Amino acid sequence: MWIVGLYILNVVCMLIVAIREVRKPAKALNWLAIGLILPVIGFVVYLVIANPVRIRRERERLTSSRNEPDSLPELFGRTSSIIAQSVRQLTVHGLREGRVQILTNGIETYEKLVESIQKAQSAIDLEYFIYRNDQAGKPITDALIERAKSGVQIRFVRDGWGSRQFPQSQVNRMMEAGIECRTIFPARFPWLPTLTHRDHCKIVVIDGKEGFTGSINVGYEYTGLKPDVGFWRDTHLRIKGKAVNDLQTLFDVHWNIASPEKMKSKSPQKSARDKRHRSHPVAASARFSFLSEEWGSELGADLDPIPDTDVLHHAYIQTLESNPGLPTQVIRQAYFVCLTQAARTIDITTPYFVPEADIIMALKTAVARGVRVRLLVPRRVTPKIIGYAGRTYYGELLEAGVQIYMYEKGTVHAKVMIIDEEMAGIGSANYDVSSFRLNFEVIELLYSTRTALELTVQFERDLNDSVPLRMDELNERTYQQRFFDQAARLFAPLL
Repeated sequence: MWIVGLYILNVVCMLIVAIREVRKPAKALNWLAIGLILPVIGFVVYLVIANPVRIRRERERLTSSRNEPDSLPELFGRTSSIIAQSVRQLTVHGLREGRVQILTNGIETYEKLVESIQKAQSAIDLEYFIYRNDQAGKPITDALIERAKSGVQIRFVRDGWGSRQFPQSQVNRMMEAGIECRTIFPARFPWLPTLTHRDHCKIVVIDGKEGFTGSINVGYEYTGLKPDVGFWRDTHLRIKGKAVNDLQTLFDVHWNIASPEKMKSKSPQKSARDKRHRSHPVAASARFSFLSEEWGSELGADLDPIPDTDVLHHAYIQTLESNPGLPTQVIRQAYFVCLTQAARTIDITTPYFVPEADIIMALKTAVARGVRVRLLVPRRVTPKIIGYAGRTYYGELLEAGVQIYMYEKGTVHAKVMIIDEEMAGIGSANYDVSSFRLNFEVIELLYSTRTALELTVQFERDLNDSVPLRMDELNERTYQQRFFDQAARLFAPLL
């Protein structure tokens, strides 16, 4: 009888899943399969992962401003104009003017960030998915503490899961200096039901005039010098001008969601040790200069030197945010618009490629209408299940004419899309369900031919460190490899 009762209970649970997810058949089928494998337990997991506590926010704060222009100047092409108009209602505050600088590695980004922090006069706001207490994080923390002691108002937000290893002793140091610290969805009760909904944004706003965003977190691995990680290619963005106000708006919204940190006591021995290890902010800047030299010497003389001039291009900018509390998958819709409106070229760099059917169809139809589509993905993907699942999409894309390149020099973590070599998208979002539906994400759509050209040149450089994927390579996979790939694809709606 207990078996019959368990069966009936599981049937009821699966019906609930099917009804609730009727608008998302792939996701519903995925959870039904889990429910068959793990009766009742699968439903409990579904409640924890797929139905988190609703994230309340003031949606009216993120609509287009009437004070901003609705369209691009006539000097832009038809593709950019249509894209800008189509995504206008999805943006934070419409179309903004600003100046942007492309940062193509972690050390360059940290050098610029520390330099800007040290020049801050009134306020600094930082928000990171991963913030480590290592060779990269310590100099930045020291610079923040120094500015806080000088009277600069600083707010610091970190993700509860991505930055879970950031030590409490460092949080105490920051708070003692006057820095306000908060965490979005700490990895503890009662926030465990939101474990899969992460703050994946990387946002820094300084004095309300300068901003940093993109895909580079704060960690030694992003410098490319960590021995067990190796070379790391990434892309970040430095912004000046009105567009920084949009990043400020997003930070303020996320700040209100986050949970305040509490000061925890520590032993006198630890306090003395912390004082001994505190670095002067000038030393922090010098630290990154030293890493810059080490980066160039260790990774080869063929690399271009990190530029020592601030090259900021004028651009029209749209800021878009996606989070699990919004009914519209903002970034997914923006990607779809860009892909379907491209007239000549599409270049995409992404570390995680597990898209849904509409993105695949947009890429295939772009090729059909004569657009050159190139997709750059890493050969090595961590976690491996995402790489396995992503491999199941490559066959149909190759057959449709999409050019796929496997980056082999190391890790490519950049999230960049270039359309018709005149506009581009840079941000934190990958091509997967987590970025489209589950996480807090931010991207910048940049309308600037100079910026698009600079990104295209970098894309071509990355292709030199990549090899084209051939259909023969996919066909030569062993039966075991095919099985693991297909099994991983089963979990695509959850990745």
